[in-house]
Amino acid sequence: MKNAIVFSASSGIGHALCLKLISDGYTVFGTYKTFSQDVQNLKQLGVRLYEADLLVDEQIQESIQCIKKDAKTWDALFMLQATMNPIGKLLEIDMYKWEESVTLNFVNQIKIIHLLLNCRQKSAVPSIITFAGGGTNGAVSKFSAYTISKISLIKMMELLYEEYPDTKFVCVGPGWVNTKIHNETIQAKESAQEAYCETIRHLDENNFTDINKVVDCVLWILNADKECVSGRNFSVAFDDWGSDALNRKLKNNSNMYKLRREGNNF
Repeated sequence: MKNAIVFSASSGIGHALCLKLISDGYTVFGTYKTFSQDVQNLKQLGVRLYEADLLVDEQIQESIQCIKKDAKTWDALFMLQATMNPIGKLLEIDMYKWEESVTLNFVNQIKIIHLLLNCRQKSAVPSIITFAGGGTNGAVSKFSAYTISKISLIKMMELLYEEYPDTKFVCVGPGWVNTKIHNETIQAKESAQEAYCETIRHLDENNFTDINKVVDCVLWILNADKECVSGRNFSVAFDDWGSDALNRKLKNNSNMYKLRREGNNF
């Protein structure tokens, strides 16, 4: 029996991922901040859930102590907590909220990995998967805390694989998935402007990446050779993940799907 840990299981992708992991025979542990029907459903299916605000160190420590006691070891660890707030130009936002966002989206995710890394199952190849977001390949205005955190996660997966080559460290870009995180952009209509209009367009057209496709990509990573996936950032919507052709390219190019300065060969 394999163990998986999901921070946060109450997120849209987290909930869908838990359901798939259960069906694949994993024992699933996770956290939630706010109780909901999805949380209740997961508990009824046997997911062991612990209430925790992942911005509060004491609650992080308490939840991890419970997980260590109950799970002992883990095979897969997923980091899904995220916020797009604060939304706005730098001089328009509260820097305390900016710092808080970076803490939730990046710093505390690495803190959790640090606290759990020694509990990984070393008899196989365990996996740690984080999630990227919009703006990592361009300059998206007014989402600086969210974007810089996601870029940091991408690079941290590469750095950690160099330090711990027995473990997969991968960042997944899910694309536009219809989850509750988009409510933050809608609520920040005046500050978000272009992003607000883009979000409304996606909602009106129901133009989203299928959440099941995100889960399938994650499951592919769990089963893929570490030389193909570790230290890299995959796009669910745009990469030909799962294909033999891409696997061959990845094995022959250690720079592929990693943060690199464009123009190094000029």
